[in-house]
Amino acid sequence: MSYTDVEVFDPQRIYDDSDPELNIIAGKSKRAQWRHRRVGPAFIKFGRRVKYAGADLNAWIDQNRVLPTESGSHV
Repeated sequence: MSYTDVEVFDPQRIYDDSDPELNIIAGKSKRAQWRHRRVGPAFIKFGRRVKYAGADLNAWIDQNRVLPTESGSHV
């Protein structure tokens, strides 16, 4: 299994902004700042309620993955 096959969030689930699982990405206030600035993972608005699709969260994590280079290794 490669690293890209790992799903941190259930891709079939819709997460509420108050779900503690989202704290792995950032705290609630930081996510609010990201939404205001239109950065961070995609979100869904239902009136004042904010939701996140698990598939969108996994895609955002994959897009923000940093791969170290071999030239940067120190021995």
